[in-house]
Amino acid sequence: MTQRAPGDQPLMIFVHGWPELGLVWRAQVEHFTAAGWRCVAPDLRGYGTAAVPDRAGAYALEHIVGDMLELHDSLGGEPAVWVGHDWGSPVVWSLATHHPERVRAAASLCVPYLPAGFALETLVELVDRDLYPAERFPYGQWDYYRFYAEDFDTAVADFDADVAATVSLLYRGGRPDAVGRPTRSSRVRANGGWFGPARRAPALPRDESMLSAADHATLVAALSATGFRGPCSWYANDDANLAYAARAPHPRLEMPVLFVHAAWDGICETRHSRLADPMRAACANLTQATVDAGHEVMLQAPAQTNAAIAAWLAAQRLAP
Repeated sequence: MTQRAPGDQPLMIFVHGWPELGLVWRAQVEHFTAAGWRCVAPDLRGYGTAAVPDRAGAYALEHIVGDMLELHDSLGGEPAVWVGHDWGSPVVWSLATHHPERVRAAASLCVPYLPAGFALETLVELVDRDLYPAERFPYGQWDYYRFYAEDFDTAVADFDADVAATVSLLYRGGRPDAVGRPTRSSRVRANGGWFGPARRAPALPRDESMLSAADHATLVAALSATGFRGPCSWYANDDANLAYAARAPHPRLEMPVLFVHAAWDGICETRHSRLADPMRAACANLTQATVDAGHEVMLQAPAQTNAAIAAWLAAQRLAP
């Protein structure tokens, strides 16, 4: 998805996560295009119009960053404001630490910067052990992440069994009453998969507050065509991703950084746990904002998300 306003506009690139397409950024692209930005929201490797390699190692962050560098070059290569969500956030953080000359400013929704790298071992170190006692929840809310290592094929097959139901389940708004309770993701291994013996997502109606019928259909069609093996392979490269983070020449971020906390995000819970602490220590110019929404914050609360980004851009004198 690309939109341009007339004239010579500064560049803003939106980087989606799992299992998304560039279209999840529509509200942000439309808003910031109208405000004078040149906005681009590509499909990432494994999704939609992008390449879908068979080999799991092809989804290591270093390769995804390579894709973004090629895209950035094709757009002229001017330093851009990069905005990431979910797995798109580690892509943006990697660009900022390996290629800061390309990053005018960096923003992330939900997933904070981890200087040591985004991987299961770095995430588990920061689990809230009051909520997730180690003897019951050794991997905390990241239990599902471990399941990929233990039974990758089952994880993929369960998502693929009914893609429309999977999309309807995953794209649901967060709720405040879920805060402070163990998430479903913390019991995936005990249940033998996300969906237990059913081996497929339950049939739920589309959450109309999250996706239009057209966008739901587009996501279902795209994920049906590519399958979940590519998207899930993003979780299968911890060793490579940790090594890549260790080679970053600029682990301390000097450019303006925005982090948006999703108040009702159970997995990326950043307000009451230590998950965001490494980021706070590693950013010279960090702004934080909180939006009342679940993990798909840009879909559940688009106006508030846009306002948080716009206020940060204005405060940093980055607005067009």
